[in-house]
Amino acid sequence: MNKIRFYKSIHLKIVIIYVLLILIAMQVIGVYFTGKLEDQLVDNYNDTLFERANLLAYYSMEEMQRDEENEERSLSRRINELYPDLFNNDNTDVQVIDKNNTVISVSNLRQRSNIGQRTTNFRVKRALLGTEDEVTLINEVTGHRTRVIAIPIYSDDDVIGAIYIEASIEDIYDQIQEINQILMTGTIIALAITAVLGILLARTITRPIIDMKKQAVVMGRGDFSRNVKVYGDDEIGQLATTFNELNNKLQDANATTEAERRKLSSVLTHMTDGVIATDRDGKIILMNKRAESMLEKKQDQVLGTEITKVLNLDKFMKHHDLYKITDPILLDFDYEEEETILEAHFSVIEKDNGKQKNGLIAVLHDVTEQEKIEEERREFVANVSHELRTPLTSMKSYLEALADGAIEDPEVAPRFIKVTQTETERMIRLVNDLLQLSKMDSKDYHMNFASIHLPKFLDQVVERFEMSTKNESIDFEYKIPDKDIYVYGDRDKLTQLLDNIVSNAVKYSPEGGEITCSMKVEKERVIISIKDEGVGIPKENIPHVFDRFYRVDKARSRNLGGTGLGLAIAKEIVLAHGGSIWVSSDWGKGTTISFSLPYVEEGIDL
Repeated sequence: MNKIRFYKSIHLKIVIIYVLLILIAMQVIGVYFTGKLEDQLVDNYNDTLFERANLLAYYSMEEMQRDEENEERSLSRRINELYPDLFNNDNTDVQVIDKNNTVISVSNLRQRSNIGQRTTNFRVKRALLGTEDEVTLINEVTGHRTRVIAIPIYSDDDVIGAIYIEASIEDIYDQIQEINQILMTGTIIALAITAVLGILLARTITRPIIDMKKQAVVMGRGDFSRNVKVYGDDEIGQLATTFNELNNKLQDANATTEAERRKLSSVLTHMTDGVIATDRDGKIILMNKRAESMLEKKQDQVLGTEITKVLNLDKFMKHHDLYKITDPILLDFDYEEEETILEAHFSVIEKDNGKQKNGLIAVLHDVTEQEKIEEERREFVANVSHELRTPLTSMKSYLEALADGAIEDPEVAPRFIKVTQTETERMIRLVNDLLQLSKMDSKDYHMNFASIHLPKFLDQVVERFEMSTKNESIDFEYKIPDKDIYVYGDRDKLTQLLDNIVSNAVKYSPEGGEITCSMKVEKERVIISIKDEGVGIPKENIPHVFDRFYRVDKARSRNLGGTGLGLAIAKEIVLAHGGSIWVSSDWGKGTTISFSLPYVEEGIDL
């Protein structure tokens, strides 16, 4: 989390708020106070000025009505003596005018020249007519304010003169300005004190908040080991207490979640099925190890990739189409080593009681072996059906012919009966071979193992075929070392193994051909090879010669009485003895079938 700059911090905001509140309060108080004070001072000054003007008017009226003959002083002089008691301000100019508009007295010595002159001031004229006049004038040059009043002098309801006064009121506004300065200084001092107090108060508020912020950062990293310090019982203290309770609950929830996550991870890791999870857009967010193995892709490589692309479904459907699939689908992957077939089951991740689809879970089963077994089963059933149908059809035809009267023909009947016997024997061999394979496929199948002297055993088996093929002019050549070599195996099954291989060599050897039987020891195994001089096997057919019911030349094999199971049985016998079997062939030159058996150092000479 980025560090908060000071000018963005709540600490500064609280201080600014307090300072602004005090500033606004002081400004409101200052404006209201100075406004009221100004109005009060001006009103008081006007009242005082009017009172003094009225007193001057009264005294002037008395002086004007005195008999000047008995007075040693003139009227102007007597009135002038009144000014010091009434107007002791140098900023006030007073004039007394008689009813003839003649100035009879002035307070300002500079205006003595106006005494005895007639005034033209319209306010004086209005006062002589009995109308009081007052106004505040502002000098356009200096901006000074002057209070001007003109009042009449009455004598028994008759106007005998007027008082004209010009009084500067700048002293009042100077006082107000000084008061404003005092208020400004007080405001600054109050703001400074408020700022200090605000900082201290803000610290008491922000300290627990900062602690909670630090704790939130630590909690975000997964550490729930510490708690926030509680500073009091106020709202912030209650918030800190609630925060600690939340921390403890989150710690418990996180521990539970982590335990469940580990369980889920363990389950996903050890599952035999692959699991893929997506978000609502069909993009992969999780894939377990088994799914990685099945798809041969790492989770890091496919995170954020649409599941349809990973499962090779993007050419046929979009991710939202998978929400509608309820039945499993088969996925065919052709890898370099082998073909893999997966069965995919899709389930929808829902939230808000199924109102919204939030993703998919795909469970993958490897059904390659099951599909192969099923394919082999279908092929096996088809082959068995075909192998049984051919002799049965032939037998039916000959038996129908015999039933229709051919049995009475001494030349035809024996031949037809011979054919039915041959086909019956062929079916018996087929059934026996099938029973043999079925027994060997069974888990309960047991063999009787014993120590066998391999050179003597091989010689006995081959010699039997050599005796039975004398009329076919087939020569047998032996390449068997003259020493004691033992294997551990089932004599009957090994006899059947050699019978199947040697009988195939005899069947496909031309008249006058040669069959070579060889044996050699390599490390811990004995290798036995049977080579004929037949037509051989094409290269494309060699990988399939040990498959059940497989024939290179089907027509010739059936004519020779083969069931297509001999080499398949031979393979099962070799594998049961812990060995291996293989074939090598050159087309037109012959075939060599070889198999290996574990070598035993010492044994019993049988």
